[in-house]
Amino acid sequence: MKSFSIKVLAWFDQHGRKDLPWQHNINPYRVWVSEIMLQQTQVKTVIPYFEKFMLSFPDVQTLANSDQDTVLKHWSGLGYYARARNMHKASKMVCDDFSGKFPDDLESMQSLSGIGRSTAAAILSISSNQKEAILDGNVKRVLSRVFAVEGWPGKSDVLKKLWVLAEQTIPATRNADYTQAIMDLGATLCTRSKPRCNDCPLKSDCLAFQQGNQTDYPGKKPKKVMPEKDTIMLIIKSHEQEVLMQKRPPTGIWGGLWCFPQFDKMKNAEEWLNTNYNTSLKQADSLPKLKHTFSHFHLHIQPLIITLKNPININMNKSGVMEHDDSLWYNITTEFNGGLAAPVQTLLNIVRKG
Repeated sequence: MKSFSIKVLAWFDQHGRKDLPWQHNINPYRVWVSEIMLQQTQVKTVIPYFEKFMLSFPDVQTLANSDQDTVLKHWSGLGYYARARNMHKASKMVCDDFSGKFPDDLESMQSLSGIGRSTAAAILSISSNQKEAILDGNVKRVLSRVFAVEGWPGKSDVLKKLWVLAEQTIPATRNADYTQAIMDLGATLCTRSKPRCNDCPLKSDCLAFQQGNQTDYPGKKPKKVMPEKDTIMLIIKSHEQEVLMQKRPPTGIWGGLWCFPQFDKMKNAEEWLNTNYNTSLKQADSLPKLKHTFSHFHLHIQPLIITLKNPININMNKSGVMEHDDSLWYNITTEFNGGLAAPVQTLLNIVRKG
């Protein structure tokens, strides 16, 4: 076990990545933001988001004092928007419950919204060099292969074995470097497919490599048929440049983001359109369907454009919107100051092009 961390650190010193934006000016806030962004998202995708986020929210106080729309706008395109909502909530908890400073123990760190055991450990290890074991997806893959841990890590007994191994392999010193090293090794060498085993410092110890079945580890999640769902989005145009937007409920799919009016059935869309704008779907122009995949289902979106014959009077403010509760008329020639779901952004671009 001791040689495990020695080999990983020696590899990191020579080959590891050390110029990622969150590896500079290290503090708990920057580590936290990067760890949340990197959940289920590749490094190359995260880098521009992280840099822009830090420019707008350089510290936890700035983030806590910002409105959710502004935060979600900076997250638009990263997906898994609950991460952004939890970050915003956690920033307020840090300011309100911990006097603006991140806690320095694992239990208190995990009390913050959206921070689990591994993320809490990573923050404490990287920012404060504390001896804490982490177990993100990359580390699970490395440990599963080196020690030939069978089974899907989503199962409690498999996860328990991996946590034991994670704790047994951490070194007595250089914890910050080791945490970054083991994640980096998993991300760059011990990849899901086509792992670069010949470059790996652990290949002589790796049971999966010796067996020649590296990609069998970790065990796969039991396959499940992804449900298919349909929805209708109404792109309601008034005058020539304004479209109606509605804010989604704070939780659930696209929580807190701005979307077009959305309906499960044509009948419901027809009734709503008739009640609110005295018009019919017979006047609608269809756009090609869009398919959007979530982690647990496929969504097929039918966009319908309705141009109001008798445009209502809309007085725009300087930012190009007229707000009313959770709906607004948005001038598509201006920049939108809120979070947008990816398909909505796609549809707006189509509408802009005419």
